[in-house]
Parts: sequence; structure tokens; C-alpha cells
Amino acid sequence: MKITEPQDPQFATVLEAKLLQELIASSTQAKKMSFSLALTCADGASLGGLSASTSYGWLLIKVLFIAPSVRGRGYGREVLQQAFARAKSLGCHSVWLDTSNPAARRFYVKQGFESFGTLINDDGDAPLGHQRRFMKRKI
Repeated sequence: MKITEPQDPQFATVLEAKLLQELIASSTQAKKMSFSLALTCADGASLGGLSASTSYGWLLIKVLFIAPSVRGRGYGREVLQQAFARAKSLGCHSVWLDTSNPAARRFYVKQGFESFGTLINDDGDAPLGHQRRFMKRKI
């Protein structure tokens, strides 16, 4: 037996699929679905969006990005609300995410999220003091 770095670019996808297949076989709540929402302007140009997935009744927000030029106009809140509605229709009860951006953290707190864990770099770790906050809320 040996451990190597795989050369197949699909290795991680296949590995995750095998794990999920096993979880689904052992739990009726192991429903996993991915979806995205795009925020576009009238001419079709991208202004941002959201990428998420569901599993075990939870929505995981992987990415939420709103172009800096249109932030502060409620678009982030609207995208979240649509994601919450989609998640509820898929049987989700709650949502979670993580962020290391202080401004994003303040935004999420305003949207009803609360922290449930933090990873903090210790002395000697780079970048010093970096924090990754894990947040959740009911939907």
C-alpha cells in the first residue's frame, strides 16, 4: 500500500460521490443537492450570486459574492432570501456558512446569523490573528 497525490483531476469529485452514496444508504436525511443563484443587471452582466448545497436539512452557503459597485443596495439580502426559500422547499430547516471577512461577518449578523465556532491562527502561524468564523441561522 502507498499514499500518493492522485493525477486524476476528478479524484475529489469521485471520492465525495462515494462518501455521499454510503451516507445516503445509511440515513434518510442525506439529501444533497447543489444550486446557484445569479444576480445580473438588465444587460445580462453578472453582478454576483450565490453557490450552495443542501444536506441533512442544512443549507451550506459556499459562496456569496456581490460586486462592490452595487453593495449596500439590498441585493445580498435578496439573494439570501431566495436561497432560503429554495432551501425550505428542499426540506432544509437551517443554514450555515463560514467567512474570514469582517465586513461579511457584520452583514451576516444583520441577516440573523450567529457564530458557532472560530478558527484562529496562533502565534507563529501566518497570517497572524487570521480568523475564520462559522455561522448559522434557522430559516
